[in-house]
This record gives sequence, structure tokens and C-alpha cells, in this order.
Amino acid sequence: MTWMRPSLLRSDTQLNTDSYYEASVRRPPPQPALRGSVHADVVVVGAGLAGLSAALELAERGRRVIVLEAGRVGGGASGRNGGQALVGYASGMAPFERQLGRDLARQAWQWSLEAVELIEQRVQRHRIDCEWRRGYVYVADRPRKARQLRAEMEALARDYDFATEWAEGAALRAWVDSPRYVAAALERVSGHLHPLKYTLGLAQAALQAGAVLHEGSAVRRLERTATGVRAVTDAGEVQAELAVVAGNCLLPEHGPGVLPSIHARVMPVGTYIVATEPLEPTRAAALIPSRAAVCDNNVVLDYFRVSADHRLLFGGRVSYTTMTPPRLRQTLQRRMEAVFPPLRGVRLTHLWGGFVDITMDRAPDFGRISDRIYYLQGFSGHGVALTGLAGRLVAEAVCAQTERFDVLARLRHLPFPGGPWLRTPLLALGMAWHRLRDALG
Repeated sequence: MTWMRPSLLRSDTQLNTDSYYEASVRRPPPQPALRGSVHADVVVVGAGLAGLSAALELAERGRRVIVLEAGRVGGGASGRNGGQALVGYASGMAPFERQLGRDLARQAWQWSLEAVELIEQRVQRHRIDCEWRRGYVYVADRPRKARQLRAEMEALARDYDFATEWAEGAALRAWVDSPRYVAAALERVSGHLHPLKYTLGLAQAALQAGAVLHEGSAVRRLERTATGVRAVTDAGEVQAELAVVAGNCLLPEHGPGVLPSIHARVMPVGTYIVATEPLEPTRAAALIPSRAAVCDNNVVLDYFRVSADHRLLFGGRVSYTTMTPPRLRQTLQRRMEAVFPPLRGVRLTHLWGGFVDITMDRAPDFGRISDRIYYLQGFSGHGVALTGLAGRLVAEAVCAQTERFDVLARLRHLPFPGGPWLRTPLLALGMAWHRLRDALG
């Protein structure tokens, strides 16, 4: 299987295919690539949200931290995603209850609430202008899906004391003004933001805390030494006591010598987003009167929100084969117009995509390789918030407070079946079956 870096999509020459997020920020000059041999307490592989969160937490605890990034800060999923920061886990709580028991599952749920609070704390403390806003709406597009959604919300209230509001039929249009949906649940803890602005803000906060960042510095080998670890790049090396590996599904881009034993437990899934031209502000506000982020509960889902400059950002149409789907622009525009018929004919100015890392059961995969190398992967679409928690937990573990990290590290993960040649076709076949079930209701 070929692992691909999220790239700009060139399937339609009539469409500006650059990321809206990249087009709406001014990046600072690149941090210099690593040259020569240097020493640190901790070397972090990957400058996405997880790696930067770990670097910030460790630097604030007085550790000498060096971050190595193969490309640019936030160049992967961290800077290209839907910007939705969610409580809970993509797997739901069933794997936690099954493997950890109800009491530890409740603790894990509380940590997911902490993950969202951590975003707000960092935005305020480090003055990160990333358009952070609270509010999240789950929608269902048919009665069967509405019953499923209602049951999930009732279970969260019963088992985890998490309150949501419920609306059906015409009443839900006060939250999302779309004829497509028959029921919705609103919660006011999760939220949404501009993910690239947030990622760049975390990088600046980590630098100010004392971390050192090298862009354009892919790690080709990560080795154990007599005193710790050695991370080798094309032009240098970092010798450190410990390593935190946070490359997620782009980790193989660094090199085959970087933790090959964990690659088979995650798969890259492509997801794609379009942005409309700026809408008249009252028109944009009328689409989602709640000003929340929105997502349906289908297996292959649609997700959307309104940006600070009054565009609709609409995502969906996943790929399980690492290949860009055909007629992507037309497909996403058609899906967007089915949700919001008044947007028929509105111009799309941006189309972009990238890969998120998923595990078999969608639960996060955190752990250790011996006592010197920690890894964080498998955020499965919940990474905007969960990466921040992951960085905090791994920093606690490095500083000998291992209790919380060890709880999540107890979750067991199976490799995707089929080996290197068949696992992608098998996953695509399985998801095609789920899509068919959704379509048939």
C-alpha cells in the first residue's frame, strides 16, 4: 500500500483547490532544518497538534524539547481538518467499558471534557486567534437514525451525566435550517475553530516556552542507545533520553525505521472539504442559527460549519483507498445543496483534503515501545481536542505521573486484516457495505 501525504487536489482545473485554511493565514518563516548533532531531554517526532501539545507541556515542565517535523507545522491533518473539537471518542464508550470497566470508562469520558476545556484555556492563555466557538449539533436524516441518535444521547445522560437538548421536525430548524434532517441533539461543550490558526498558535506557544522546532527534518531512523534514543534525519541527529512519536498516519513518510511495529494498527482515511465564497452575513447566520458545528450520524457522514468570514465549510465524501475520489467537486456541491437548497449555484472557492488516522475500533492508540519511546496515534477523527489531552498525558508520564497515560495505554488494538496488500481493499469493501446500509435506510 502507498502511504500518501495530504496534497492539494488537482482534479478540477476550474476550481481553486488550495486549502481555505492555508489561504486565510500568514505563516511565519520556516523554522530551520536540523543540522549536526544536538542533545535534548525529549525529542518529539511530528509538529501537528499532538506533538506540539506534548512539546508545550514538557517545555513548561522544564524539559529540553526538540521537535522534528518532516514538512511544515500543521501540514497534515492538524491543519486541514473540519475544525470540530468534540467531547468523547470516535469509538463511543463501548471499547472503554468493555476493556477498562465502567469506572475507568467514566474517568476517560471526563478526560475528554478536559480536552475541550484545554483548548479554551490555551486560546486564552496564549492569545491564539483561532475563531474558537462552543456548540455542536448531531443530526439524523431519517427516523431509524433519529432513534439511534436518541438512544446514544440518553445513554450519555444516564451513564456519563452528559446533558444534551433534543429537537425534532420543524423545531430543529432553530439550530440547523435544513429540510434534510428529522431530529437533532445539541450540546454546548464541544465547539469549532480554525485548525491551522490553532496549530500555528500552539507552535508559537511551545517556542516561547523553550522548545526548539525544526521543520523540513524527517526522521529516517529512531534508535535505542545505551543512554536513551537517537533520532536521525538527513542532515543531523538528536540524542535524547526519551522520544514522543506523534506522526499518526504520516509517520511512514519520515522513514521505515520509525516504529514500524505500530503502522499496521492505523489506516489513512481521506476526507475532503469545500468552502463557499463569502456569504452575506445574515444569509450565512440563517443556515446554522445555533452557530454550532454540525455532523450527521451516518457511517459515511457530512459535517459542516460557518467560518468567521461567513463561508460554509462543508466536508464529507471519504476515501478508504488513498486515491482522490472522482468528480469530487460535483459530489460535494451536490451533497451541500441537498442539505441547504438555498445554496444552489453558490460558488465554491476552495477544495482540499487530507488523511486522518483511524484504528479498527476507532479508539485512540497510545503506548510505549520499551521505557524510552512513547507514541500517540489513532485519533480517528476526534483529534482536534483529543490531541491536546494526549500531549498532556504523555508529558505527565514522562515526568513520572503515569496513571492517566497508563489507563488509555491499556486499550488493546488489532492490526487491520489483510496484511500490506489486502488491508486497504478489505477496508474499502467493508465501508461500501456500510454506505449501502445507510442508503437503504
